[in-house]
Amino acid sequence: MTITPNRRNFLNAMGAVSVPMLIPGSALGLNGAKPPSERVTMGFIGCGRQTFHKNIPLFVRTEGVQALAICDVDSWRRDQAVAQIKKQYDEGKAKGTYSQVAKYSDYQELLARDDIDAVCIATPDHWHATMALDAMRAGKDVALEKPITRTIREGQQLIEAAKKYGRVFRVDSEFRSGKPAHRVTSLVRNGYLGKIHRVITCVPETDVPCPPQSEMPVPPGLDYERWQGPAPRAPYTQRRVHTPRSWERPGWMRHLYYCDGMITNWGTHLCNGAMWATDTERTGPVKIQGTGQYPNADSFWNVLLKFEIDFEFADGLQWVYRTESPYLMIEGEQGWIRAGFRELDAKPKSLLTVQLKPDDQEFRFKSEKQDFIDCVRSREETLEPVEVGHRVTSLGLLGHIAIHTGRTLQWDPQQEVFVNDDEANKYLDTPIREPRRV
Repeated sequence: MTITPNRRNFLNAMGAVSVPMLIPGSALGLNGAKPPSERVTMGFIGCGRQTFHKNIPLFVRTEGVQALAICDVDSWRRDQAVAQIKKQYDEGKAKGTYSQVAKYSDYQELLARDDIDAVCIATPDHWHATMALDAMRAGKDVALEKPITRTIREGQQLIEAAKKYGRVFRVDSEFRSGKPAHRVTSLVRNGYLGKIHRVITCVPETDVPCPPQSEMPVPPGLDYERWQGPAPRAPYTQRRVHTPRSWERPGWMRHLYYCDGMITNWGTHLCNGAMWATDTERTGPVKIQGTGQYPNADSFWNVLLKFEIDFEFADGLQWVYRTESPYLMIEGEQGWIRAGFRELDAKPKSLLTVQLKPDDQEFRFKSEKQDFIDCVRSREETLEPVEVGHRVTSLGLLGHIAIHTGRTLQWDPQQEVFVNDDEANKYLDTPIREPRRV
C-alpha cells in the first residue's frame, strides 16, 4: 500500500506554484543562525490537547526542528507545553539539543521574534485565520490546524497572503498521511474505478446538547479576554472554554461563537481525503441542499447534532455528506472503495492488492509534520497548501449555510458566490453564530 513518491510526477499532477521568496533572517544565516536547510526554528501558538499530545512531540522529533517558543492564554498550559518539549529532549526522542523555550500569552510577541522560521497554530477555530494572517505578514511559514477558517472570505484572505508574502502553508491535518487515504487516491486518480459517480463522506454523530450554564469566575491563570479575541463577548463559564488543568474535549468545540462543530471539524478529515481522491480539491460544488438538527433553544452548546447534505459538481458528480461514522466511500463504474483512518475495503476485493503500473501518477506520502518541514526548507508547495485547505473547509461551510438558510443553493465555484441569493451571500464573510430556528 506504500507508494514511493516521484517528485516530477507529483508536481505535474498538483501544479507547481511560483511565489515570491521572502525568507526570514534566520533563513539567510544572519546573526549566526543556521538556514532552514539545516534547522527550522518553530513557535507553537495554542497549547491545548492537540499541541501537547501531538504537535509538540511529532514536530520536535523531526530532524532539524528546534522549538524556541510557545504561546497560550492559559498559564498552566504554557507550563505544560514547555515541560513537554523538555521531556522529549530528556528522553532522547527529540532531534538536536534542547535550548531554553520562551513562554508568551500574547502571540504577537512570539511573531515579533526574527529568529523563528515557522509556527504551528492550534487554537480555537475562531482565532485560526486571524493568527495565520498575522503570522504570514510577520514572515513566518504556517502549519494551521483544521478547519483553517470559519468563513469563505477568510480562506480567500489566507490564499492572498500566502502569495503576497511568499509563505509556505500547510493544513496541519493527518488524514492524507494515512495509508487508506493514500491508497484510495492512488486508485481513483489512476482510473482503477473508472468514471466516478458518487462520493459518500461521513463523520461521527458525537455533538450533544448542554443545559444552560451560569456565569462563573474566570479561573486564575486564564486571560479570558484574550481568549475571546474576535468572537462576541460573553460571560465566562467553564463549558464555553475548556476545563482547567485538563486535556478533555473543550466546550468551545460545540458552540457556534467559536466553531461550526463536526461539519467542519471531522469533515475536514473525511471530505479532505475524498476531494484529494476525486481531484476536486481546488474547486467546489455547483448545487447544495441539506437538512440538519440543532439542539433545543435552551441548550448552551448549539452546533448541529446531525445533518445530511447533497452536493452536485459541474461534471455531474453526486456527493452525500452526513453524520454516521467516520469513513469515505467512492463509487465508480468498476467498483467502490471505502476508507477510514485505518480501515480499507473495496469491491471487487482485488482493488486492495492491485499493483500500480510504473507510469501511474504517484502522490506524496509522508507525515504532515515532515511534509511541512521539508517544504519550509525547499520552498515547494505542501501536500495540503492553503488553497486546498480553503476548498476543503469551504465544503463544510457551504453545507452549513444551505442547512441554515433552509433551501437549495446554487454556487459558483470560480467566483465563490451564491448565485442570485443575497441572504446566503451574507454568510461568505460572517460566521454562523446562532442556530436557525424553524
